[in-house]
Amino acid sequence: MPKGFYLLILAQFASGLADNALMILGIYFLQEQGYPGWWSPLLKFSFTLSYVALASVVGPVVDAFVKGRLMACMNLLKLVGVGLLLCGVQPFVGFALAGLAAAVYAPAKYALVTQSVPPALLVKANAWLEVSVVMAVLLGVVLGGWLTGWHAHAEVLAAGAALQTAAPWLAQTQLGPALLFLCMIYLVSACMNAGLHAMDAQQVRHALTWQSIQWALFWKNNRQLWADPMGGLSLYVTTLSWGVGAVLQFAVLTWAQSKVGLNLQQGAYLQALVAVGVIFGAVLAASVFQIFTARKAMPWGLLLAALLPSLALTTSLWWAVPMLILAGCAGGMLLVPMNALLQHRGQKILTSGRSIAVQGFNENLSVLIMLGIYSILVAWQVPLLPVMLLLMLPLLAAAMPWCQKIWQQAFAR
Repeated sequence: MPKGFYLLILAQFASGLADNALMILGIYFLQEQGYPGWWSPLLKFSFTLSYVALASVVGPVVDAFVKGRLMACMNLLKLVGVGLLLCGVQPFVGFALAGLAAAVYAPAKYALVTQSVPPALLVKANAWLEVSVVMAVLLGVVLGGWLTGWHAHAEVLAAGAALQTAAPWLAQTQLGPALLFLCMIYLVSACMNAGLHAMDAQQVRHALTWQSIQWALFWKNNRQLWADPMGGLSLYVTTLSWGVGAVLQFAVLTWAQSKVGLNLQQGAYLQALVAVGVIFGAVLAASVFQIFTARKAMPWGLLLAALLPSLALTTSLWWAVPMLILAGCAGGMLLVPMNALLQHRGQKILTSGRSIAVQGFNENLSVLIMLGIYSILVAWQVPLLPVMLLLMLPLLAAAMPWCQKIWQQAFAR
Protein backbone atom coordinates (compact mmCIF):
# COMPACT_ATOMS: atom_id res chain seq x y z
CA MET A 1 0.00 0.00 0.00
CA PRO A 2 1.25 3.56 -0.69
CA LYS A 3 2.80 5.67 2.02
CA GLY A 4 0.13 7.39 4.09
CA PHE A 5 -2.60 4.83 3.27
CA TYR A 6 -2.97 3.61 6.83
CA LEU A 7 -3.03 7.17 8.17
CA LEU A 8 -5.93 7.76 5.78
CA ILE A 9 -7.66 4.69 7.20
CA LEU A 10 -7.23 5.99 10.77
CA ALA A 11 -8.47 9.46 9.84
CA GLN A 12 -11.48 7.98 8.04
CA PHE A 13 -12.22 5.79 11.04
CA ALA A 14 -12.15 8.73 13.47
CA SER A 15 -14.38 10.88 11.29
CA GLY A 16 -16.84 8.04 10.63
CA LEU A 17 -16.87 7.12 14.33
CA ALA A 18 -18.03 10.63 15.21
CA ASP A 19 -20.57 10.69 12.33
CA ASN A 20 -22.29 7.51 13.51
CA ALA A 21 -22.22 8.46 17.18
CA LEU A 22 -23.71 11.82 16.20
CA MET A 23 -26.65 10.09 14.48
CA ILE A 24 -27.52 8.16 17.66
CA LEU A 25 -27.15 11.29 19.78
CA GLY A 26 -29.32 13.18 17.30
CA ILE A 27 -32.12 10.62 17.65
CA TYR A 28 -31.84 10.85 21.44
CA PHE A 29 -31.86 14.65 21.22
CA LEU A 30 -35.11 14.60 19.22
CA GLN A 31 -36.72 12.27 21.75
CA GLU A 32 -35.45 14.41 24.62
CA GLN A 33 -36.89 17.58 23.04
CA GLY A 34 -40.28 15.93 22.39
CA TYR A 35 -40.17 15.57 18.59
CA PRO A 36 -42.42 12.81 17.08
CA GLY A 37 -40.78 9.49 16.23
CA TRP A 38 -41.11 9.86 12.46
CA TRP A 39 -38.69 12.83 12.58
CA SER A 40 -35.75 10.55 13.38
CA PRO A 41 -35.21 9.26 9.80
CA LEU A 42 -35.34 12.88 8.63
CA LEU A 43 -32.07 13.52 10.50
CA LYS A 44 -30.39 11.08 8.12
CA PHE A 45 -32.34 12.72 5.28
CA SER A 46 -30.96 16.19 6.11
CA PHE A 47 -27.45 14.74 6.53
CA THR A 48 -27.63 13.06 3.12
CA LEU A 49 -29.30 15.89 1.20
CA SER A 50 -26.00 17.63 0.32
CA TYR A 51 -24.72 14.50 -1.45
CA VAL A 52 -27.50 15.02 -3.98
CA ALA A 53 -27.91 18.80 -4.03
CA LEU A 54 -24.17 19.47 -4.45
CA ALA A 55 -23.40 16.53 -6.74
CA SER A 56 -22.23 18.75 -9.61
CA VAL A 57 -19.89 20.70 -7.31
CA VAL A 58 -18.11 18.15 -5.11
CA GLY A 59 -16.34 16.29 -7.94
CA PRO A 60 -14.63 19.39 -9.41
CA VAL A 61 -13.82 20.64 -5.89
CA VAL A 62 -12.14 17.34 -5.01
CA ASP A 63 -10.17 17.38 -8.28
CA ALA A 64 -9.06 20.99 -7.74
CA PHE A 65 -7.64 20.94 -4.20
CA VAL A 66 -5.10 19.01 -2.13
CA LYS A 67 -7.30 16.22 -0.85
CA GLY A 68 -5.75 15.80 2.59
CA ARG A 69 -6.19 19.47 3.43
CA LEU A 70 -9.69 19.48 1.96
CA MET A 71 -10.66 16.54 4.16
CA ALA A 72 -9.21 18.31 7.22
CA CYS A 73 -11.34 21.38 6.48
CA MET A 74 -14.44 19.23 6.10
CA ASN A 75 -13.90 17.67 9.52
CA LEU A 76 -13.69 21.15 11.00
CA LEU A 77 -16.97 21.98 9.24
CA LYS A 78 -18.56 18.90 10.84
CA LEU A 79 -17.36 20.26 14.17
CA VAL A 80 -19.20 23.51 13.44
CA GLY A 81 -22.37 21.50 12.68
CA VAL A 82 -22.16 19.81 16.09
CA GLY A 83 -21.59 23.23 17.66
CA LEU A 84 -24.82 24.51 16.08
CA LEU A 85 -26.71 21.57 17.58
CA LEU A 86 -25.20 22.35 20.96
CA CYS A 87 -26.19 26.02 20.58
CA GLY A 88 -29.85 25.11 20.18
CA VAL A 89 -30.15 25.72 16.44
CA GLN A 90 -32.80 23.58 14.73
CA PRO A 91 -31.32 20.02 14.69
CA PHE A 92 -31.78 19.59 10.93
CA VAL A 93 -29.59 22.65 10.28
CA GLY A 94 -26.65 21.24 12.22
CA PHE A 95 -27.03 17.84 10.56
CA ALA A 96 -27.32 19.44 7.12
CA LEU A 97 -24.04 21.30 7.67
CA ALA A 98 -22.32 18.12 8.86
CA GLY A 99 -23.77 16.36 5.82
CA LEU A 100 -22.39 19.05 3.51
CA ALA A 101 -18.93 18.38 4.92
CA ALA A 102 -19.41 14.62 4.56
CA ALA A 103 -20.55 15.08 0.94
CA VAL A 104 -17.12 16.54 0.11
CA TYR A 105 -15.12 14.30 2.47
CA ALA A 106 -16.38 11.00 1.02
CA PRO A 107 -15.37 11.54 -2.65
CA ALA A 108 -12.07 13.05 -1.52
CA LYS A 109 -11.06 9.92 0.40
CA TYR A 110 -12.17 7.50 -2.33
CA ALA A 111 -10.54 9.60 -5.06
CA LEU A 112 -7.30 9.69 -3.07
CA VAL A 113 -7.29 5.89 -2.81
CA THR A 114 -8.29 5.36 -6.46
CA GLN A 115 -5.48 7.62 -7.68
CA SER A 116 -2.83 6.23 -5.34
CA VAL A 117 -3.45 2.46 -5.48
CA PRO A 118 -2.79 0.31 -8.60
CA PRO A 119 -5.81 -1.57 -10.05
CA ALA A 120 -4.45 -4.90 -8.82
CA LEU A 121 -4.74 -3.68 -5.21
CA LEU A 122 -8.00 -1.79 -5.56
CA VAL A 123 -10.27 -4.53 -4.16
CA LYS A 124 -7.90 -4.92 -1.21
CA ALA A 125 -7.80 -1.15 -0.66
CA ASN A 126 -11.60 -1.02 -0.80
CA ALA A 127 -11.77 -3.84 1.73
CA TRP A 128 -9.55 -1.78 4.06
CA LEU A 129 -11.76 1.25 3.54
CA GLU A 130 -14.92 -0.78 4.01
CA VAL A 131 -13.58 -2.32 7.22
CA SER A 132 -12.67 1.14 8.53
CA VAL A 133 -16.10 2.49 7.56
CA VAL A 134 -17.89 -0.44 9.16
CA MET A 135 -15.71 -0.39 12.27
CA ALA A 136 -16.64 3.28 12.55
CA VAL A 137 -20.32 2.30 12.26
CA LEU A 138 -19.87 -0.56 14.73
CA LEU A 139 -18.05 1.43 17.38
CA GLY A 140 -19.85 4.67 16.48
CA VAL A 141 -23.31 3.34 17.29
CA VAL A 142 -21.93 1.72 20.44
CA LEU A 143 -20.25 5.00 21.39
CA GLY A 144 -23.43 6.93 20.62
CA GLY A 145 -25.53 4.51 22.67
CA TRP A 146 -23.08 4.77 25.58
CA LEU A 147 -22.99 8.57 25.37
CA THR A 148 -26.80 8.76 25.58
CA GLY A 149 -26.43 7.45 29.13
CA TRP A 150 -23.23 9.35 29.88
CA HIS A 151 -25.08 12.06 31.82
CA ALA A 152 -25.95 9.49 34.51
CA HIS A 153 -22.35 9.62 35.75
CA ALA A 154 -21.89 12.12 38.54
CA GLU A 155 -18.78 13.73 37.03
CA VAL A 156 -20.40 14.17 33.61
CA LEU A 157 -23.60 15.50 35.21
CA ALA A 158 -21.55 18.07 37.12
CA ALA A 159 -19.68 19.04 33.95
CA GLY A 160 -22.96 19.47 32.09
CA ALA A 161 -24.38 21.65 34.85
CA ALA A 162 -21.22 23.77 34.86
CA LEU A 163 -21.46 24.13 31.07
CA GLN A 164 -25.08 25.29 31.29
CA THR A 165 -24.17 27.78 34.03
CA ALA A 166 -21.21 29.18 32.09
CA ALA A 167 -23.19 29.41 28.84
CA PRO A 168 -26.94 29.65 29.57
CA TRP A 169 -27.63 30.33 25.89
CA LEU A 170 -26.77 26.73 25.01
CA ALA A 171 -29.53 24.19 24.31
CA GLN A 172 -31.18 22.74 27.41
CA THR A 173 -29.96 19.19 26.95
CA GLN A 174 -28.16 16.50 28.89
CA LEU A 175 -25.97 15.81 25.86
CA GLY A 176 -23.67 18.85 26.16
CA PRO A 177 -20.54 16.96 27.34
CA ALA A 178 -21.20 14.16 24.81
CA LEU A 179 -21.41 16.62 21.91
CA LEU A 180 -18.19 18.31 23.03
CA PHE A 181 -16.52 14.89 23.08
CA LEU A 182 -17.51 14.38 19.43
CA CYS A 183 -16.01 17.77 18.59
CA MET A 184 -12.68 16.52 19.97
CA ILE A 185 -12.84 13.43 17.74
CA TYR A 186 -13.46 15.56 14.64
CA LEU A 187 -10.49 17.72 15.59
CA VAL A 188 -8.20 14.68 15.92
CA SER A 189 -9.36 13.40 12.52
CA ALA A 190 -8.70 16.81 10.94
CA CYS A 191 -5.13 16.76 12.26
CA MET A 192 -4.53 13.31 10.75
CA ASN A 193 -6.03 14.37 7.40
CA ALA A 194 -3.73 17.37 7.29
CA GLY A 195 -0.76 14.96 7.35
CA LEU A 196 -1.74 13.10 4.16
CA HIS A 197 0.74 14.92 1.92
CA ALA A 198 2.54 11.77 0.70
CA MET A 199 -0.49 10.18 -1.01
CA ASP A 200 -1.50 13.39 -2.79
CA ALA A 201 1.94 14.63 -3.79
CA GLN A 202 1.96 13.32 -7.38
CA GLN A 203 -1.69 13.91 -8.28
CA VAL A 204 -2.69 16.19 -11.15
CA ARG A 205 -5.19 18.85 -10.11
CA HIS A 206 -7.83 20.34 -12.38
CA ALA A 207 -8.77 24.01 -12.27
CA LEU A 208 -12.09 24.80 -10.63
CA THR A 209 -14.15 26.80 -13.13
CA TRP A 210 -17.76 27.84 -13.46
CA GLN A 211 -18.20 25.46 -16.39
CA SER A 212 -16.84 22.52 -14.42
CA ILE A 213 -19.55 22.75 -11.75
CA GLN A 214 -22.55 23.14 -14.05
CA TRP A 215 -25.27 20.51 -13.87
CA ALA A 216 -25.22 19.99 -17.63
CA LEU A 217 -21.67 18.62 -17.42
CA PHE A 218 -22.53 16.54 -14.37
CA TRP A 219 -25.50 14.94 -16.14
CA LYS A 220 -23.25 14.13 -19.07
CA ASN A 221 -20.79 12.43 -16.68
CA ASN A 222 -23.68 10.61 -15.04
CA ARG A 223 -24.92 9.27 -18.38
CA GLN A 224 -21.39 8.19 -19.36
CA LEU A 225 -20.95 6.08 -16.24
CA TRP A 226 -24.43 4.54 -16.51
CA ALA A 227 -23.83 3.72 -20.20
CA ASP A 228 -20.68 1.71 -19.46
CA PRO A 229 -21.61 -2.01 -19.19
CA MET A 230 -19.52 -2.78 -16.10
CA GLY A 231 -19.75 0.68 -14.57
CA GLY A 232 -23.51 0.83 -15.06
CA LEU A 233 -24.07 -2.61 -13.52
CA SER A 234 -21.99 -1.85 -10.42
CA LEU A 235 -23.62 1.59 -10.06
CA TYR A 236 -27.06 -0.03 -10.31
CA VAL A 237 -26.25 -2.51 -7.54
CA THR A 238 -24.57 -0.08 -5.15
CA THR A 239 -27.28 2.56 -5.64
CA LEU A 240 -30.11 0.25 -4.63
CA SER A 241 -28.11 -1.42 -1.85
CA TRP A 242 -27.22 1.89 -0.20
CA GLY A 243 -30.87 2.88 0.02
CA VAL A 244 -31.78 -0.42 1.62
CA GLY A 245 -28.90 -0.15 4.10
CA ALA A 246 -29.96 3.32 5.24
CA VAL A 247 -33.51 2.20 5.96
CA LEU A 248 -32.29 -0.99 7.62
CA GLN A 249 -30.37 1.14 10.13
CA PHE A 250 -33.66 2.56 11.44
CA ALA A 251 -35.70 -0.61 10.92
CA VAL A 252 -33.38 -2.50 13.30
CA LEU A 253 -34.06 0.12 15.98
CA THR A 254 -37.80 -0.18 15.36
CA TRP A 255 -37.62 -3.98 15.56
CA ALA A 256 -35.59 -3.84 18.79
CA GLN A 257 -38.06 -1.51 20.49
CA SER A 258 -41.30 -3.06 19.22
CA LYS A 259 -40.52 -6.79 19.14
CA VAL A 260 -38.23 -7.38 22.13
CA GLY A 261 -38.71 -4.21 24.21
CA LEU A 262 -35.16 -2.87 24.02
CA ASN A 263 -34.40 0.81 24.56
CA LEU A 264 -32.53 3.06 22.11
CA GLN A 265 -29.13 2.32 23.68
CA GLN A 266 -29.62 -1.45 23.44
CA GLY A 267 -31.03 -1.15 19.93
CA ALA A 268 -27.89 0.73 18.89
CA TYR A 269 -25.86 -2.28 19.99
CA LEU A 270 -27.95 -4.49 17.69
CA GLN A 271 -27.06 -2.18 14.80
CA ALA A 272 -23.46 -2.93 15.64
CA LEU A 273 -24.06 -6.64 14.90
CA VAL A 274 -24.81 -5.78 11.29
CA ALA A 275 -21.52 -3.90 11.18
CA VAL A 276 -19.67 -6.95 12.55
CA GLY A 277 -21.10 -9.01 9.70
CA VAL A 278 -20.06 -6.42 7.12
CA ILE A 279 -16.48 -6.61 8.41
CA PHE A 280 -16.45 -10.39 7.92
CA GLY A 281 -17.96 -9.97 4.47
CA ALA A 282 -15.46 -7.27 3.45
CA VAL A 283 -12.45 -9.32 4.56
CA LEU A 284 -13.76 -12.41 2.80
CA ALA A 285 -14.55 -10.45 -0.37
CA ALA A 286 -10.98 -9.13 -0.51
CA SER A 287 -9.65 -12.68 -0.67
CA VAL A 288 -12.33 -14.12 -2.99
CA PHE A 289 -13.01 -11.46 -5.64
CA GLN A 290 -11.00 -9.50 -8.15
CA ILE A 291 -12.30 -6.48 -10.07
CA PHE A 292 -13.42 -8.47 -13.12
CA THR A 293 -15.07 -11.23 -11.06
CA ALA A 294 -17.15 -8.74 -9.06
CA ARG A 295 -20.38 -9.80 -10.77
CA LYS A 296 -20.13 -13.18 -9.07
CA ALA A 297 -21.04 -11.43 -5.80
CA MET A 298 -24.66 -10.90 -6.92
CA PRO A 299 -26.16 -13.96 -5.12
CA TRP A 300 -25.30 -12.32 -1.80
CA GLY A 301 -27.90 -9.66 -2.59
CA LEU A 302 -30.55 -12.40 -2.87
CA LEU A 303 -29.53 -13.77 0.53
CA LEU A 304 -29.83 -10.32 2.08
CA ALA A 305 -33.28 -9.90 0.52
CA ALA A 306 -34.44 -13.18 2.07
CA LEU A 307 -33.20 -12.20 5.54
CA LEU A 308 -35.18 -8.93 5.80
CA PRO A 309 -38.73 -10.33 6.21
CA SER A 310 -37.33 -13.19 8.29
CA LEU A 311 -36.03 -10.64 10.78
CA ALA A 312 -39.42 -8.89 10.93
CA LEU A 313 -41.14 -12.22 11.73
CA THR A 314 -38.87 -13.29 14.57
CA THR A 315 -39.46 -12.21 18.16
CA SER A 316 -36.40 -13.97 19.56
CA LEU A 317 -33.27 -11.97 20.25
CA TRP A 318 -31.19 -15.15 19.98
CA TRP A 319 -32.44 -15.79 16.45
CA ALA A 320 -32.05 -12.14 15.50
CA VAL A 321 -28.36 -11.96 16.43
CA PRO A 322 -27.05 -14.47 13.82
CA MET A 323 -29.51 -13.12 11.25
CA LEU A 324 -28.20 -9.57 11.66
CA ILE A 325 -24.59 -10.74 11.43
CA LEU A 326 -25.36 -12.78 8.30
CA ALA A 327 -27.20 -9.82 6.76
CA GLY A 328 -24.13 -7.64 7.33
CA CYS A 329 -21.85 -10.30 5.86
CA ALA A 330 -24.01 -10.52 2.73
CA GLY A 331 -23.88 -6.74 2.38
CA GLY A 332 -20.08 -6.70 2.67
CA MET A 333 -19.64 -9.50 0.15
CA LEU A 334 -21.87 -7.66 -2.31
CA LEU A 335 -20.66 -4.07 -1.98
CA VAL A 336 -16.86 -4.36 -1.65
CA PRO A 337 -16.21 -5.90 -5.10
CA MET A 338 -18.92 -3.76 -6.70
CA ASN A 339 -17.41 -0.58 -5.26
CA ALA A 340 -13.96 -1.55 -6.53
CA LEU A 341 -15.32 -2.27 -10.01
CA LEU A 342 -17.22 1.02 -10.05
CA GLN A 343 -14.18 3.06 -8.97
CA HIS A 344 -11.96 1.35 -11.54
CA ARG A 345 -14.38 2.01 -14.39
CA GLY A 346 -15.12 5.52 -13.14
CA GLN A 347 -11.46 6.51 -13.18
CA LYS A 348 -11.13 5.17 -16.73
CA ILE A 349 -14.18 7.03 -18.04
CA LEU A 350 -14.05 10.26 -15.95
CA THR A 351 -11.69 11.80 -13.39
CA SER A 352 -11.61 10.10 -10.00
CA GLY A 353 -13.33 13.00 -8.24
CA ARG A 354 -16.14 13.23 -10.81
CA SER A 355 -16.77 9.49 -10.88
CA ILE A 356 -17.02 9.30 -7.09
CA ALA A 357 -19.35 12.33 -7.14
CA VAL A 358 -21.62 10.56 -9.66
CA GLN A 359 -21.57 7.45 -7.49
CA GLY A 360 -22.35 9.47 -4.37
CA PHE A 361 -25.20 11.30 -6.11
CA ASN A 362 -26.95 8.12 -7.21
CA GLU A 363 -26.41 6.20 -3.98
CA ASN A 364 -27.53 9.04 -1.75
CA LEU A 365 -30.49 9.93 -3.94
CA SER A 366 -31.56 6.34 -3.33
CA VAL A 367 -31.05 6.90 0.40
CA LEU A 368 -33.17 10.08 0.35
CA ILE A 369 -36.02 8.46 -1.56
CA MET A 370 -36.11 5.33 0.58
CA LEU A 371 -35.81 7.24 3.87
CA GLY A 372 -38.60 9.56 2.76
CA ILE A 373 -40.83 6.58 1.99
CA TYR A 374 -39.86 4.93 5.29
CA SER A 375 -40.71 8.10 7.26
CA ILE A 376 -44.15 8.20 5.62
CA LEU A 377 -44.75 4.52 6.43
CA VAL A 378 -43.73 5.06 10.06
CA ALA A 379 -45.99 8.13 10.30
CA TRP A 380 -48.86 5.97 8.96
CA GLN A 381 -47.95 3.27 11.54
CA VAL A 382 -47.40 0.59 8.91
CA PRO A 383 -46.21 -2.66 10.58
CA LEU A 384 -42.58 -3.71 10.21
CA LEU A 385 -43.22 -6.82 8.08
CA PRO A 386 -44.71 -4.91 5.09
CA VAL A 387 -41.83 -2.43 5.37
CA MET A 388 -39.28 -5.27 5.19
CA LEU A 389 -41.11 -6.83 2.25
CA LEU A 390 -40.88 -3.50 0.44
CA LEU A 391 -37.15 -3.40 1.22
CA MET A 392 -36.76 -6.74 -0.54
CA LEU A 393 -37.79 -5.21 -3.87
CA PRO A 394 -34.69 -3.00 -4.43
CA LEU A 395 -32.40 -5.92 -3.59
CA LEU A 396 -34.24 -8.21 -5.97
CA ALA A 397 -34.04 -5.48 -8.61
CA ALA A 398 -30.29 -5.17 -8.02
CA ALA A 399 -29.82 -8.92 -8.53
CA MET A 400 -32.09 -9.05 -11.59
CA PRO A 401 -29.34 -8.47 -14.23
CA TRP A 402 -27.37 -11.41 -12.84
CA CYS A 403 -30.49 -13.59 -12.69
CA GLN A 404 -31.34 -12.75 -16.31
CA LYS A 405 -27.84 -13.73 -17.41
CA ILE A 406 -28.06 -17.05 -15.54
CA TRP A 407 -31.46 -17.79 -17.07
CA GLN A 408 -30.21 -16.96 -20.57
CA GLN A 409 -27.23 -19.29 -20.11
CA ALA A 410 -29.50 -22.05 -18.79
CA PHE A 411 -31.95 -21.79 -21.70
CA ALA A 412 -29.08 -21.60 -24.20
CA ARG A 413 -28.02 -25.05 -23.13
